[in-house]
Amino acid sequence: MNLEILDYAFMQRALLAAVLVGITAPAVGIYLVQRRQALMGDGIGHVAMTGVGLGFLLSWSPVWMATAVSVLGAVLMELIRWYGKTRGDIALAMLFYGGMAGGVMLINLAPGGSNANLSSYLFGSLSTVSESDVTAICLLAAFVLVVTLGLRRQLFAVSQDEEFARVTGLPVRALNLLTAVTAAVTVTVAMRVVGLLLVSALMVVPVAAAQQLSRSFAATFAIAVAIGVSVTLGGTVTSYYQDVPPGATIVLLAIGAFILLTALAAPLARRRARAATQAAAREAGDPAECAIPATHAPVGKAGV
Repeated sequence: MNLEILDYAFMQRALLAAVLVGITAPAVGIYLVQRRQALMGDGIGHVAMTGVGLGFLLSWSPVWMATAVSVLGAVLMELIRWYGKTRGDIALAMLFYGGMAGGVMLINLAPGGSNANLSSYLFGSLSTVSESDVTAICLLAAFVLVVTLGLRRQLFAVSQDEEFARVTGLPVRALNLLTAVTAAVTVTVAMRVVGLLLVSALMVVPVAAAQQLSRSFAATFAIAVAIGVSVTLGGTVTSYYQDVPPGATIVLLAIGAFILLTALAAPLARRRARAATQAAAREAGDPAECAIPATHAPVGKAGV
């Protein structure tokens, strides 16, 4: 990286925000992927637009207002998931599209507001990341990391099997709500760099790419975060030098990483499968296999 980029205060703020986004988005995304809620971030992003519009209308910080509205929207999404039954999908659709329409309407009602004001929040912007935005992003990112790392065992258990987690005594509904709230906070962390319409991709794609190399939760978590930081920094620097949208650049780099790792993982997986088949064949032909096997205690699942 050419160090002259660090001479500009707005790029210092943008790079710091990019690192925090690269860490927090995959850190939450790994739980959403396990829960098969990969598009949850996209829905929250739609709802967050109403918060941005309210921020402009009331002359408050759009980041903090978007956080409050996103958290409320995430809680409503979980309540709809619990009680919505067959009509839940319609209620969710109304919530998502209503959030988007509400944001557009409110920002146009704001003094001097127009749809152009939404652009940096929808697709990300480097030059508009202010010092107050960085402060808010740092505080929100700290909350996300405390939750995703401090409660990783509990969140992983609930993401894998809610019924089993409930039997073991975990507060499943409270943990589900916490996951939804954390996802909402992550959306507002990322919206200044990636944009509300693309943040869901940064939650999901690095995790999907990491899963091509590892099935272990801890390894997948670490690889996904490494990919997230790499693509956010790479996309931010590229957008500065090439004058391209940062959000789109970051997401395309993440998809490129997924394609590359998938291509590398396929032959490795075939080689492992071939080796396992040959090992099984050798064991099957071993006379020692005819002996009565010793009794072994069941092996427990490895910890997270």
